[in-house]
Amino acid sequence: MSAPAVFTARQTAAVMVVGVIGVLIPGLQPQLLGALLAEARLSTSALGLLATVELLAMGIAAGTAGWLLPVGRVRAIAASALVATAAFDFATPLTSGAALFAARIAAGFGEGVLIWLAIGLIVRAARPERWSGIYLALQTLAQLALATAMGLTIVPLFGSAGGFTLLALVTVLGFAALPWFPRAYTALDHGHMAGTALPPRGIVALVGVTLYLAFIVSVWVYVEPLALQRGIDTATVHLIAPLSLAMQVAGAAAAAALAGRLPARSVVAAVAIANLALLAVMAAPPSAPAFVVATAIFGFLWLFAMPFQVPILIAADPSRRAATLIGGAQLVGSSLGPFVAAFLVSENDVGPVLWFGAACAVTGVLALVGIGAARDKTLGKPT
Repeated sequence: MSAPAVFTARQTAAVMVVGVIGVLIPGLQPQLLGALLAEARLSTSALGLLATVELLAMGIAAGTAGWLLPVGRVRAIAASALVATAAFDFATPLTSGAALFAARIAAGFGEGVLIWLAIGLIVRAARPERWSGIYLALQTLAQLALATAMGLTIVPLFGSAGGFTLLALVTVLGFAALPWFPRAYTALDHGHMAGTALPPRGIVALVGVTLYLAFIVSVWVYVEPLALQRGIDTATVHLIAPLSLAMQVAGAAAAAALAGRLPARSVVAAVAIANLALLAVMAAPPSAPAFVVATAIFGFLWLFAMPFQVPILIAADPSRRAATLIGGAQLVGSSLGPFVAAFLVSENDVGPVLWFGAACAVTGVLALVGIGAARDKTLGKPT
């Protein structure tokens, strides 16, 4: 395995800016898609499908870019991806029906490439789990700022068109970072594993990541309809996304500080148990504040757990090839979760998404924790 690459502070900052822009939409989907639903441009089931196709496009792009795009021209690639993403964000308010889906799929491909660029820096760093936490904290701060602006002013005044236009303008601002963006990344040295398929342990770990994100995003996409069906007033519902995003920032910051100091598998397992308790509260909240508090803690745990997945992947596949695919696995899971959930919910009851989320959470965490235990046993190390 090659030595970690060295990036300057300006290069790192530029990559983080571009990467953050690429991953804004998942945090804003409840508001933007909720606005489309309120405007009767989407049905409840179509909401899940639209979330699915964009996130799936992002996952495909983030997962395949390493094979299709040259790491020797990453600055030019970043510029092209920013242009494409901004163009389709601007175009979204002008579309409807199939064209709306096409616009978001195309935007998703551009966003996925931007995410791949950020992951490329993270996996080449000396402490990838720390930079993963920093990346998550930065992206969530940006999501929080935009979600607050959209929830308080933009969407109430200008609807979904205002929200997507604001997203496009923020994407255009990413061009300011390009002068400091690295021109190229160094190629990863896979050693004796070069040219071989991913090891089974790496594949199982990636499946665990996929299922974990399927759980998270399927619940997140439907959190506002879930709250409304439990009798929570609209004003309170509008606080859920900004508050949850604020807690996500705290979770990512805590993970960045603690990554490498806590055992990754134990953290992932403990978070899974806590999440199951939160789902139970969301299923039958004793009060509106209890539901809001549960979603806030859910947000904290969402981002707190994710950086701890990186060392599990690296341990499962020391060549780091599996780690380079983590963004694609996360986004594929983020898309498949709402896709399957769309067939389980109805206009009158979105509660089944909680049962589906619980099943994905348990299965995904068992894969992540189990593959680590299996590796420890193979190496003769105590668990």
